[in-house]
Amino acid sequence: MALVLGVDTGGTYTDAVLIRDETEVIATAKSLTTRADLAIGIGKAVSSVLEGSGCQAAEISMASLSTTLATNALVEGQGGRVGLIYIGFRERDLAAHGLRDALNGDPYLVCEGGHDHAGAEAKPLDEAAITAFLSAHQGGVSGFAVAAQFATRNPAHELRAAALVSEISGVPISSSHQLSARLNGPKRALTAVLNARLIGMIDRLIGRAEEQLTALGVTAPLMVVRGDGALISAEQARARPIETILSGPAASIVGARWLTGADRALVSDIGGTTTDIAVLQNGKPTIDPAGAQVGPYRTMVEAVKMRTTGLGGDSDVRVLVEGLTGGIELGPRRVVPISLLATEAADMVHYTLDLQLRNAVPGDHDARFVRALSGQAHKGLAPREEVLLERIGSDVHPLGDILRARIEGSALNRLIERGIVQIAGITPSDASHVLGKTSDWDTVAAEKALRLIARKRTGSGNVLAPNADVMAQMIVDQLTQQTVLALLETGFAEEAETFGGSPKDLARHALMQRGLSQHRNLLRVDSGLNVPVVGLGASAHSYYPAVGLAVGAEVILPEHANVANAIGAVVGRVTMRRSGTVTTPGEGKYRVHLDEGPQDFTTQDDAIALLEKILRSQTRDQAVAAGAADIQITVEKEVRTAGVEAREVFVEAVITVSATGRPRVADA
Repeated sequence: MALVLGVDTGGTYTDAVLIRDETEVIATAKSLTTRADLAIGIGKAVSSVLEGSGCQAAEISMASLSTTLATNALVEGQGGRVGLIYIGFRERDLAAHGLRDALNGDPYLVCEGGHDHAGAEAKPLDEAAITAFLSAHQGGVSGFAVAAQFATRNPAHELRAAALVSEISGVPISSSHQLSARLNGPKRALTAVLNARLIGMIDRLIGRAEEQLTALGVTAPLMVVRGDGALISAEQARARPIETILSGPAASIVGARWLTGADRALVSDIGGTTTDIAVLQNGKPTIDPAGAQVGPYRTMVEAVKMRTTGLGGDSDVRVLVEGLTGGIELGPRRVVPISLLATEAADMVHYTLDLQLRNAVPGDHDARFVRALSGQAHKGLAPREEVLLERIGSDVHPLGDILRARIEGSALNRLIERGIVQIAGITPSDASHVLGKTSDWDTVAAEKALRLIARKRTGSGNVLAPNADVMAQMIVDQLTQQTVLALLETGFAEEAETFGGSPKDLARHALMQRGLSQHRNLLRVDSGLNVPVVGLGASAHSYYPAVGLAVGAEVILPEHANVANAIGAVVGRVTMRRSGTVTTPGEGKYRVHLDEGPQDFTTQDDAIALLEKILRSQTRDQAVAAGAADIQITVEKEVRTAGVEAREVFVEAVITVSATGRPRVADA
């Protein structure tokens, strides 16, 4: 009998589950996610699940990890400092697909080189410029991204640039043609930049996770969940961490199907940082044909079609004092809940909150704290950022004690974006403590913090709320409202051909909102969701009954909903996909675009046959390397033609080969 271990590292909790023979959950456990070193939380969760099950670590035949680390890092703008080598493009191309925004001030080089659409060299590669760029920046970045024009038709210049990076700097390299076989250079460059930004982060996570598992006696191979819900080996995840974006959410969809057997539903997984919503159709999540979108970035990563919004139990509660009534908004940034921080630094937190409550006038930084995370890379910090980080040191501080000038706010934001510093503040988790929905952490600290922001005054001069209880309900109601809007936007996006327009605008349209409240006058307006909502996540039981009432839909809260991600991590399959293209550069010539360069044939069939043979071999090898057994190969062929003078003329063929198998388990 096979015993498998699933682990999910979320923004707040790390979950572990043991499943026997893929049919029976025999134990689950939770531990607080340790942001400074995620492996500590993994070790605690695995220790707890082993203790609760009575099983021995040596009995585990496979371990699998899903993580929101990459997703959260992109949503929150975190990750290492990188350099981009942009070959054959123009400076203005940096504006496409948010590439300049993704660089966020990191160094880049736009240089000569690249190929044309047929794979022929457009201009010689400017190796001198690349060498100078690498020499100037090799000590200030954690990795380099390389993207060349039409590299998917001929990767020669990307390969040469990558070789120079390796020779001169020795830091990790992300080459765009290895991450996607599709055209659209700026989008591939964006994907390569984000991949490079994540390499150090994911490598540390996997390395430390393996150390923790080994120390506990788990010697089974470690798998990682990809963004499409499939499993890959730990080594593959290290090399291509961008593929783990939406890993946690994808695992939750797989877990939701396993737990409920639902064929058609909206699956909504609320974590600490994000809420991830996907559609189950015929029992399967759909793959996003446009590439995974996380936060503002549309990547070329193949992943579950999912709407991710920066809304979770640990979302920052921001007070809006403008206007007569004022109000609050949640997210997208995650902060450490005050109730949680108070369990770690009780004396300082309570002393500060009491001091702030005695002040007659509310302060800008009331109920806000700051701390640095240990073990994070500090390369490329500006002088003001270094001063601020030294001031923070290793202790927790009231934010107002650290920010001594308004100009330091931007430096602090940069440290937060780099994942070097954390802010603690008021969150929905704190509101849940005040309302008695949960009692995991320090309820008294949460109540003090909510009293502090409740007394902030709106434009009318009135306080935001009369007491902490009313303030807490305002926060929970706002979470409900933002969740409802996210669900509706997902529905409208799925039915775009029917409704047209912007899903965001349609979800907020007066008719839609009146229909949700079942407007009755001269007109009767009804609206809502027409499918069940499967609520997942540790806090789903607290929030989702109200969400279901608001959208007029059944809410399914399955047993083990709080560890669905960890379940999905071990009930998935290994799937490898590779695509290739055959084009026609001239009459009677058929060109196969391969990693080693283009190869020409005189017949269409010969070209397609060679490409299919190579893709079959590559996908099978990758599946074996990922830990798959009993591999099945499927081939999809899309041959595009055009009518010219009453005859069909070949334009191009796209061949996609998939290799799927069950995870190979070790002998227990």
